[in-house]
Amino acid sequence: MASSSSAMVTGLTAAALVTIGVLAYQASATAPAEPGRERAGASPSPGASRAPRDERRPDALPAGSGTGERVVYSVDDDRVWLVGAAERVRRTFRVTPGAVDPAPGGYAVTSRSNKVTGSDGVPIEHVVRFTSVDGVVIGFSAAVDDAARPATGARTGGIREARADGDAMWEFATIGQKVVVVR
Repeated sequence: MASSSSAMVTGLTAAALVTIGVLAYQASATAPAEPGRERAGASPSPGASRAPRDERRPDALPAGSGTGERVVYSVDDDRVWLVGAAERVRRTFRVTPGAVDPAPGGYAVTSRSNKVTGSDGVPIEHVVRFTSVDGVVIGFSAAVDDAARPATGARTGGIREARADGDAMWEFATIGQKVVVVR
């Protein structure tokens, strides 16, 4: 008897989690994007609409942004946190996003390039890529001339950092490193 009630609880829990996931995805897919910024339509694991923030410390690590060593990127706040062992924030910094945003969810660093030319024609360094959206590669990079803003009008997924922040990202985010995107 205990086995069948245990199976029923497991089934109901799974159904509830699926329902919550579908509702969270629908909410994030229907929220308006910022003017000039596209929103990704797919994610490996859609998250809640917005991670809770500490109102007194806007640079504090968002609650619900995962655990373990990871890169946390807030699309709404244009901020990155490099989180090390014991949930210690090693560094946090502002970024300038491209025109295409990744959807909230969990990713991993898939490739890196020391120096290349960005899709907008700007020479960039320390490129750390973690996903793509409709053929647009999404990743972090620093402009060699330290210009943060990607070229206007280009459909890019480059999240631009200052060169010093790009150096820190390059050292921290090796292939396979977890990247968590939150609203």
